[in-house]
Amino acid sequence: MEIVTSKSTRRSTRVRVEIPVSVISLDRRRPFGERCTLLVVSATGCGFRCSEQLQVETPILLSDLPAGGSVAARVANCVPLGNDGQYFLVGASLYSQGNVWGIENPPQDWSSVERTDPVRPLPSAGVSQTPPAGASPANTQKKAWPYNLFSGAGESSPPRK
Repeated sequence: MEIVTSKSTRRSTRVRVEIPVSVISLDRRRPFGERCTLLVVSATGCGFRCSEQLQVETPILLSDLPAGGSVAARVANCVPLGNDGQYFLVGASLYSQGNVWGIENPPQDWSSVERTDPVRPLPSAGVSQTPPAGASPANTQKKAWPYNLFSGAGESSPPRK
């Protein structure tokens, strides 16, 4: 008899991170808007800490992603962090799956997930979208990452150079 565990049913590897993002509710009946911190990401979703309990199935928009885009998701679960009710861990399932987080060298199983890009910001009038001469895009992005990556047992950590 095969025992199905959460690890064998996981759709993509989780990566522990610390990414500040803006989260807003897309449901007018459930207003919410807050600056939150992503704690774990995968190609299919994320987990973030916030100060309000969000109802399951609430559509949300995660914006101010490292690449400057936004992505829509739905609340999959919400559990209190601690006994004081001050913070909640919200699990969100992405509508557009893939490496929307801008993780360099993501886990291999992220490429097997259907790849769709997040909503990209519109270029501002008169602003060049090309990097300065002599700067490679990889080096520019590496210096601009606004978050920290953490390693952990059972989770993927990006390879070191």
